[in-house]
Amino acid sequence: MATVTALKVQTRNKDRVNVYLDDEFAFGLAKIEAIRLRLGQSLSAADIARLRQADTFEWAYESALKFLSYRPRSEAEVRQYFNKKERKKKREAEQKGEGDSRAIDESVVEAVIERLRQAGLVNDEGFAQFWVENRTAFRPKGKRALQAEMRAKGLPASAIDAALVNADDTAVAAQLAAARGRRLKDLPEPEFKRKLSDYLARRGIGYDVISEAVERAWRERDG
Repeated sequence: MATVTALKVQTRNKDRVNVYLDDEFAFGLAKIEAIRLRLGQSLSAADIARLRQADTFEWAYESALKFLSYRPRSEAEVRQYFNKKERKKKREAEQKGEGDSRAIDESVVEAVIERLRQAGLVNDEGFAQFWVENRTAFRPKGKRALQAEMRAKGLPASAIDAALVNADDTAVAAQLAAARGRRLKDLPEPEFKRKLSDYLARRGIGYDVISEAVERAWRERDG
């Protein structure tokens, strides 16, 4: 058993409390959890483990909500966020003496993702659809580029395929070629076609539709 000998509000985060057991720092807790403790209270090893685990989970969940507030995310992005960002923050907090000893292990991350999934806050199928619709509206790209982007987001093949089922490279190519063609219209035909073809390829347009889009843009360049 260990005895609670001090409860100190953290200097940099007033919503967290450092818990001291037997006159030594033990762990940090959210204030809402810490108010249940009292000086002189005895805690078993199981009590301590439970407090640490509950605090770690709640902290991780709140961090995930903040991460998701900027835009929708894939499950893989949430995992990456914890692996790269939150682990670094934890180390920095420990180095500054704030007593944040949470270890965001895989089980905590998976539990957070499951809670987010149940709340409808992460959904890979929905995210894939969002990504395609957002690109179509603001930065059109071909299927090949969209597939690569979504794979980089860690989306499963099934979600990617479903999101791209109605994607139309021909329409996107015509849109991109018309806009870019106006900027290239003063170039001689060979250079016009070469530069426009390269541009469409970089935007992920399939080679089978580039030629037709370029020819059409050349014919309509003065319009």
